[in-house]
Amino acid sequence: MPTTLTYLFDPLCGWCYGASPVIQQLGMHSDFTLELAPTGLFAGGGRTMDAAFADYAWANDTRIAKLTGQRFTPAYRSQVLGRHGSRFDSSTATLALTAVALTAPARELLSLKLLQEARYVDGLDTTAVQVVEKLLRDAGLAAAADRLVAADADLLLANTTRQQRAQRLMHSLGATGVPALVRTDASGSRLLPGNALFGSFEQLMDALQA
Repeated sequence: MPTTLTYLFDPLCGWCYGASPVIQQLGMHSDFTLELAPTGLFAGGGRTMDAAFADYAWANDTRIAKLTGQRFTPAYRSQVLGRHGSRFDSSTATLALTAVALTAPARELLSLKLLQEARYVDGLDTTAVQVVEKLLRDAGLAAAADRLVAADADLLLANTTRQQRAQRLMHSLGATGVPALVRTDASGSRLLPGNALFGSFEQLMDALQA
């Protein structure tokens, strides 16, 4: 059977943004089929941004930037972390990715990058439907934008099913957080070491071949 790589993530996870460069390269590699599996880690729950959480997030973001070279801009710090009382909820971004998966599946990985950069570079509120809708339309993903706004029953079911499947996979392999990458081939499924996603692409390839 062909080798499938399942990427467990949440679109509001800073460490997942840190892993984005190698994941984007992996998506272009012809030897693997890459499947996106949003876990819903930060979906729902009613958490809001406050000073303590913003400080905690920024401390993590600083570590991620040093480790991966990914940008966390002043706009993000002031307009996202600085908006105390705003929602910290990945439900909208996750639903948007499912909408892309249903309407333009080949563009889901790039859509994840688009949502991540909108938040961490441009300082946009990707918890807001109207913000994410505009991002999708500007990217030429009008069908996905329409589905997101309509939030029809088929989309909601597909979104819930994806998250439940990802959570079951995490549980079965003992994954304790995201990002995580699972390799599945004829010999079964195995969880890659978490640090494999924060080095070079060559190091990730070595981990996949080990």
